[in-house]
Amino acid sequence: MGEPDEVDQALPYRGTDMSDYGIPLDDLKELMEVRGTEGIAEIEQKYGSVTEICKRLRTSPTVGLENNPKEFERRRQVYGSNIIPPKPPKTFLQLVWEALQDTTLIILEIAAIISLGLSFYKPSKEIVEKMGHGDESEEKAGWIEGVAILVSVAVVVFVTAFNDWSKERKFRGLQNKIEGEHKFSVIRSGEVIQIPVGEIVVGDVCQVKYGDLLPADGLVVQSNDLKVDESSLTGESDHVKKGESRDLHLLSGTHVMEGSGKMVVTAVGLSSQSGIIFALLGATSGDKPDGAKNDRKKAKSIEETNPATKAASPLDPVGASPGKADGRLPPLQNAPQPPAMELKEVSLRDEPDGKVDSPTAPSSPGEEVDGAVKQSKSTSFPRKEKSVLQTKLTKLAVQIGYAGFAVSVLTVFILIITFCVKTFAIQKEPWNNYYIQFFVKFFIIGVTVLVVAVPEGLPLAVTIALAYSVKKMMKDNNLVRHLDACETMGNATAICSDKTGTLTTNRMTVMQIHIGEKLHKSVSDASSQIKPNAMDLLVDGIAINSGYTSRLLPPEGEQQEGGLARQVGNKTECALLGLVVALERDYQAVRDEWPEERLYKVYTFNSSRKSMSTVVKKEGGGYRLYSKGASEIMLRKCTKILDANGEEQDFTPHDRDALIRKVIEPMASEALRTICLAYRDFPPEDGEPDWESENLCVCNLTAIAITGIEDPVREEVPAAIKKCQRAGITVRMVTGDNVNTARAIAIKCGILTPDDEFIILDGKEFNRRIRNEKGMIEQARIDKLWPKLRVLARSSPTDKHTLVKGIIDSTISENREVVAVTGDGTNDGPALKKADVGFAMGIAGTDVAKEASDIILTDDNFTSIVKAVLWGRNVYDSISKFLQFQLTVNVVAVIVAFLGACIDNDSPLKAVQMLWVNLIMDSFASLALATEMPTEELLLRKPYGRTKPLISRTMCKNILGHAVYQLIIIFTILFAGDIIFDIDSGRGAALHAAPSQHFTIVFNAFVMMQIFNEINARKIHNQRNVFSGLFTNPIFCSIVIGTLIAQILIVEFGSVAFSTTNLSIDQWGWCVFLGMGELLWGQVLALIPTKKLPRSLTIGAGEPEPDMVSIADIDEPDAIESMTELRRGQILWIRGLSRIQTQIRVVNTWRSTLYEGLDKTRRDTSIHDFMSTPETHSIDFMNANGGDTTDGGLSGLSSANNRSSRSLHSYETTI
Repeated sequence: MGEPDEVDQALPYRGTDMSDYGIPLDDLKELMEVRGTEGIAEIEQKYGSVTEICKRLRTSPTVGLENNPKEFERRRQVYGSNIIPPKPPKTFLQLVWEALQDTTLIILEIAAIISLGLSFYKPSKEIVEKMGHGDESEEKAGWIEGVAILVSVAVVVFVTAFNDWSKERKFRGLQNKIEGEHKFSVIRSGEVIQIPVGEIVVGDVCQVKYGDLLPADGLVVQSNDLKVDESSLTGESDHVKKGESRDLHLLSGTHVMEGSGKMVVTAVGLSSQSGIIFALLGATSGDKPDGAKNDRKKAKSIEETNPATKAASPLDPVGASPGKADGRLPPLQNAPQPPAMELKEVSLRDEPDGKVDSPTAPSSPGEEVDGAVKQSKSTSFPRKEKSVLQTKLTKLAVQIGYAGFAVSVLTVFILIITFCVKTFAIQKEPWNNYYIQFFVKFFIIGVTVLVVAVPEGLPLAVTIALAYSVKKMMKDNNLVRHLDACETMGNATAICSDKTGTLTTNRMTVMQIHIGEKLHKSVSDASSQIKPNAMDLLVDGIAINSGYTSRLLPPEGEQQEGGLARQVGNKTECALLGLVVALERDYQAVRDEWPEERLYKVYTFNSSRKSMSTVVKKEGGGYRLYSKGASEIMLRKCTKILDANGEEQDFTPHDRDALIRKVIEPMASEALRTICLAYRDFPPEDGEPDWESENLCVCNLTAIAITGIEDPVREEVPAAIKKCQRAGITVRMVTGDNVNTARAIAIKCGILTPDDEFIILDGKEFNRRIRNEKGMIEQARIDKLWPKLRVLARSSPTDKHTLVKGIIDSTISENREVVAVTGDGTNDGPALKKADVGFAMGIAGTDVAKEASDIILTDDNFTSIVKAVLWGRNVYDSISKFLQFQLTVNVVAVIVAFLGACIDNDSPLKAVQMLWVNLIMDSFASLALATEMPTEELLLRKPYGRTKPLISRTMCKNILGHAVYQLIIIFTILFAGDIIFDIDSGRGAALHAAPSQHFTIVFNAFVMMQIFNEINARKIHNQRNVFSGLFTNPIFCSIVIGTLIAQILIVEFGSVAFSTTNLSIDQWGWCVFLGMGELLWGQVLALIPTKKLPRSLTIGAGEPEPDMVSIADIDEPDAIESMTELRRGQILWIRGLSRIQTQIRVVNTWRSTLYEGLDKTRRDTSIHDFMSTPETHSIDFMNANGGDTTDGGLSGLSSANNRSSRSLHSYETTI
């Protein structure tokens, strides 16, 4: 019921008086459509300047909007909210209808209806006498079996629909919670505050910095070397420089790749460029924004005039404005955005729910050049690659399905042949329509065998296990974006971790400073010894040459008195600001004197600079450049240094080497990060330098000081790393610090011990060792290196990606390596994407890093990774437990039905009974076994790795062992039960015979054995105590007790509907006793040593073959019919996906016609190109100067195509 309100808020209210604002909504939208120099010219022509636009919008570039809620609400009414409402979820009845589309259920429904109709047919007396008949009252109630099957199908359908409904409801709630936590920096009433992106309004002045994902359209107010990746909207991979003379337009959904600045918001929500595209593609709820209908008509006319487009689009096409779309859509609030949970292969519905979110990579690594993806000449769509476990489960489910189908067909065939031979060949009976009932009965038996054989509960078990784990993992500070990352993390064999914030506290403090030829071990003692001119240069250099978003704030809460100041922004810069405060100087006074608007030129951090520099214009003429960066790099640029008097003196290479040896290396050995501060003056007589020639400007520097910054190791990290090592997981540290600092930290963490033979390398040496004479990377060289490598220092993101890829691709370990990676910087994206599981930092991480990750650590703590391993192993074990239980039931039920049909011409387990068993082993068992809590003993075993069998020898032993026990019991009761229990035999009964105690005991004993075997299935590693932790899982206990009660009611009151009759106390006692025998038999099986069993007694061993589905081929009806293993829901989802792809092709074709004369190859785009992760080159200052997430010029995040987008429903749809 909240949907209409959300839509109303998102759409502008046309009835509002516009007189208070000088620019109407439509004019602002048009203003954002023309960019570059043309856009600047149009702004100057219509409004004069951006400042004038700010005045008309009643905002200030420096103060922003007044913090007035009524004013914000009024702006939302006039210009709309920054919300793109998602499509409303499917109703429960729609989910019921979709659940009814299951092919086997449809067949069963038809057979039940035929059976129901035939039950009213009355045969002649002669036929009845020849065929034999049961109780007359039972014949009159023959319709009950058909009705019972229909009711059973209805129960299965409603359970499935309810699971889907509750799952989607919880998922949307989680999605909304995550999106609500995504905030952006805005200036209101002169204060910089963080607000949810959904609260941003037109007129807000936003502070943008590298790594940001822009939440709205806007115009640049102030730019410091600002560069933006607009490929998500324009398809162009080159970074676009933004500034007063180049391009003023910033678009929602694009990524800030370099620099910082401010923008005034001009369009939000459905009025923004990405919002318009979302509306055109039908990915939102509510009305289209103004102009959408005209755009749609325009696209339609293009389709009619463009034969290629028309042929490619059987659906209603859509269009977009020039340069607005290439098929890749950026996210906004509620249309999900990082760090949101990605619903990438989500919907089991006809349409993708409006959740069009999915940065994925190009289809092959060879399609990358300089971060840009080559235009594919082929018209085929990308293929979706499944995870390791997903692939194995899919393959197993399909194989079981094929086997079940073969057995069911064989069962029907044998029943029909036996009946025909007996009736028409031996008894020479003529045909009578009454015989149709027998054929329908045989058909129903065959279909129920198929229903029981197909493991439909497998995807449900996976779904429940993952959803349950995700909910619990959130409490452990793990925000899971790709659900299958849970199970993958359980198999992790290696973790490549950052240092800053993950292994350390990320609260940095300057501990030592070398200035004026003297090393000060205590900062507080240095203030009185530093010369005034050196002090001024130091303070000005720190205050001006840092992001103005980095600042120190008073402590909060209980720590207000005597507490540590809160560090906001870049932690390294905060440490330097803390140095200024410790020297009893005020950095804010310097910033007030030199506001951002007065900064003449800023060289922000990127992979090539490894430093940051800021230029200011001196009042007396000339310019001064302040610079800071990693000490070794900065000292190579210095030709002078301040002496003891604060005066400049020459600084030779010999002096540099001595300084490194006497100052920097000792600091690094104490685990201190070293930062060098320097400056350079440009006299007025030399004129203004060419600031674009950066190398000529940032050279010949004068070194001011070298600081040693401490970032303490977290107290809990050494114990967590020890747990990982005990669990068979190798922890490696990949950092930007120098080798000495990295070694000291690694020893403190426990990654290294002094006696270890493991090696530490820096990035340069690492590259030298892994490359051949031609400079090409060789896997064989990496294989010689990575097993002993524990620390990679002074590494770039390229090095990090190379290491991760090398370990993943290596085949020298027995079970292949599964690698997890942590990262927080923009350029960590490639490594995060390449890794099997990518962890992004929730606090220090950029939007780009979060978008590229699988799991977000909300506390940036390494111990949370250990918890993720624990939950991952628990997920894997939960799925294995369910497999062990379900396959036992499958084997027994199918064999009983098949042999019963062959021997007795009837199945001992009736259709309705098998549907009940199916419900027990699917929905109920999956819920019971998938909700086990993890225990610490999970960390005492080695990881499974990539090639470990899905079903181990122990599991096979249990499956076959319990199946043998159950088959012996069932067939003993079936063929000797009438003698043992002194009851009438149920074998050879007539068509409508009354339910017999004999077959009721068979059914009851079978169910009892399943109930007690469910307790056995809780342990899959040959543990003896199957009751351990039983009562810690109330869900399991409730389901076992509930199943037992339901079974009692079915047997005692099921009557004709369930083909059961009352049993005596003794008979019940025997059934329960035989069921409890499963527990004793389980102990006997535990005595059999697993190691003595043949290694061939496993399923799913080895590296899974790539199991990918071509999206392009699935939309064809013939292709759909041929994919018998696909569930109906998957087919519907893929049809919806193809529909969007077709629409995107129309958008691309229309866009290409608007660029006549440009010879551009049209690119077919898939849903995975939406919000495509950008090419990344920028760098965080603290990372470049010794931080963990160092950055390099690796081409884009799109370089990693090792995994497809994955989500909760991807499991449910693929099995």
